[in-house]
Amino acid sequence: MGLVKVESSEGITTITMTRAEKRNALSQGLCDDLYEAYRAFETGDDQVAVLQADGPAFCVGADLKEPPAAMWKAVPDVSYKLTKPVIAATQGWVIGGAICIVMTCDLMVSADTTKFMYPEAKVGVFGGLMPGIVSRMPHKVAMELLLLGEEISAKRAYDVGFVNKVVPLGEERKEARRMASVIANSAPLVVRTLRDFANQTLPKGPAEFFVPERYKLEKIAGSEDRKEGAAAFREKRAPKFKGR
Repeated sequence: MGLVKVESSEGITTITMTRAEKRNALSQGLCDDLYEAYRAFETGDDQVAVLQADGPAFCVGADLKEPPAAMWKAVPDVSYKLTKPVIAATQGWVIGGAICIVMTCDLMVSADTTKFMYPEAKVGVFGGLMPGIVSRMPHKVAMELLLLGEEISAKRAYDVGFVNKVVPLGEERKEARRMASVIANSAPLVVRTLRDFANQTLPKGPAEFFVPERYKLEKIAGSEDRKEGAAAFREKRAPKFKGR
């Protein structure tokens, strides 16, 4: 995972986007690496993850010079279903698809330099996931973000309940890890069940349901078994499926 660094200690997985020279713009490579990081976290022993990014910006959204075909793979819980909580630690710009990434995290600590903006309507881009934000902040504020594309400060995001805590720049990772330590030292079965029950009450946008299912169908369409099945039919023989 060349664009993402994954570290584990004290029951906490730290996932760091390292494409700082591009302000962590989402290329397909970065999206794929985040997907693998979420998968490793879910299947590993750690109880909680902190998602952060190197450089002055958390993430400026899709890389317009190298747009990802499957940006949704960067989004926690949408790309790979998680049973354990993720805490986002942000600084600087959180733009476009980056808001989708943090909105599905369970908690968020933001440096006071954090600014959220969703300019997709102004540039004619839409990936489908963002309307889910209406269940994560008040409707009118969400529509302001979606339709006007104007920036929202960390303080305002905190005031409307989108951010848990705003701290001075440089303190966001420390505070996120403090929160993570509390969770890591709590009863895992209770934490996971609380999270599961809470998420079942949270309305989700259509794409949050559709995108992961579409990915399953795409995997089948491009699988070795599909090719083997077609070949066996042509050759009038029994197929030898391998489950991949």
